[in-house]
Order: sequence, then C-alpha cells, then structure tokens
Amino acid sequence: MERLEDVITKTYGNDVRVIKRTPVSGGDINRAYMLDLSDGTKVFMKSNRKSNADFFRAEAEGLTVIRQTGTARVPEVIARGEDGNEAFLLLEYIASGARSRRSSEELGTDLGRMHLAETGSLVRGGLYGFTDDNYIGAGYQVNTPKDTWTEFFTECRLIPQFERAAAYFGGGERKAIDAFLNRVDRYLAEPERPSLLHGDLWGGNYMIDVQGHPWLIDPAVYVGHAEADLAMTELFGGFDRTFYDAYRSTAGIDPDYRDRKDLYNLYHLLNHLNLFGGGYLYSVKSVISRYV
Repeated sequence: MERLEDVITKTYGNDVRVIKRTPVSGGDINRAYMLDLSDGTKVFMKSNRKSNADFFRAEAEGLTVIRQTGTARVPEVIARGEDGNEAFLLLEYIASGARSRRSSEELGTDLGRMHLAETGSLVRGGLYGFTDDNYIGAGYQVNTPKDTWTEFFTECRLIPQFERAAAYFGGGERKAIDAFLNRVDRYLAEPERPSLLHGDLWGGNYMIDVQGHPWLIDPAVYVGHAEADLAMTELFGGFDRTFYDAYRSTAGIDPDYRDRKDLYNLYHLLNHLNLFGGGYLYSVKSVISRYV
C-alpha cells in the first residue's frame, strides 16, 4: 500500500503536496479530514488504524459499484493507502449545500434508478448477496450469495445478528426467536428483480452539494430487495414525502411493503443493539413480538 505523500504526487503531480489537513466532523468510526493541496485541489480523507484498513476496502468497493451504475452520485474513489500505523481512503471532496424539495425529488429518482440497475455481475453463485463481505457501520456484514431473498435475509442478515445478541435473550425468548427464524418466509416476499442496495440508507448517509444535487455516501452495498433500503429510510428519519413520491414514480412501491418494513429494520436494530448496547433492546423485542 502506498503512503499518502506518494499517492498525492502520483495522482496530482510531483510538485503537489498536502499543505493543510482540516478535521471534518460527522463520522463516529473514522477520523475525517479535508486536505488542501498545493495546486488548489481539495480532497476528502478518512483514516483509521492500519488494522481497520478493510473498512476502506469495502467502502471503496461499494462506492465504485454504485458509481458504475450511472444512476446516483457518489464521491469518486481516488486511492487507498497506509502511512505508518494509519490506513487512509481518499475521496473526491464534495462541498455541502442546502437540502430542498428539488434535492429530495432527485434523491428519490436516483435511488429508484439504482434499484432498477442490472445486478447480474455483482453476485457470483446466487442472485442475492455480493462478491465480498463488508460492513454495516462498524458491524461485520455477511454477503454469502443465496438463490432466494428470504434465504439471504434470514441466513446472512438476521441469524448473524441474533447470534451476536444471544446474551440479551433468555432461554424462552431464544426458542421463540428460533421459531420465528424458521418462518421468515411467511412474512417476506421475493422481489420482481434483485436490486443493488446502498445498505445503510439513513438521513446521515446522503449529502447535498452546493448545486443542490444529492450524493450517496458511506454505503454497505449488497444485492437484495429494494424494500430493505426503503425501510431504513424510515427508521431514523431524514426523508420527506417528496422523496417517496419520486421513488414511487420511478421504481414503484408494493402496497404490502408496509407489512414487511419493520422486519427489514429488525436487522438494523439488532446491529445497533450489538454495537451500542441495551438501549435498543426494547425496540428489537417490540418488532419480534409483531411476528412471533
């Protein structure tokens, strides 16, 4: 892996160097900076301990895959590298602007177009999953290819999270959860087509540029049911009616999605339980009680 200085000169020229590194707030996993280069270019950099370099491999892969669909804006991946004990990811710098009705409409349209994009080359050995495992926040995300959405969501989304959260549930609860997992196919529907998903689409994982265009950031991509992305947009807020109207006009929303929404979000609630602790346990149990 190349050092930061080497990456900068290789990408921008032998006379270009970093003249200023300004911390940027917003993330809770990595350190983030805006780099000012001597040629006037600005670059966004994420860094972490070298042992966490795989986070950046996964993020770069996700951004690249979304970008290749030509449907939604994502920052261009410039390079990854290691400098001393630090791993880093360099991305195109996007200056922030204000959210508006127009940007919400564009975001809904872009997401709908992304969900309609071809996915055949993204999964080997199945319809659902991804070429590699990746991360959902700081949590490890299993993407083993499966032939059906129900099988994938049960075995690669719910079961790993329940296994990590086992200490939160008593013996009787674990038996009920096992029974629930054996009948997830009663509640989920197979999609008309597999879709490329952002995977972690809450209000903090998109931004608006100074021209008012939306950009997707911090993906946890995989191929699944488009409804799983929609469900997460409703979990923590940040999306308005204009967004959903535009999405519906582009890709459609099944009326029965409402019956499945909470089940999709159980995955994210379990992940938060495992990452952040028992404050999410009540929400997890409330969703389980709907389906058990």
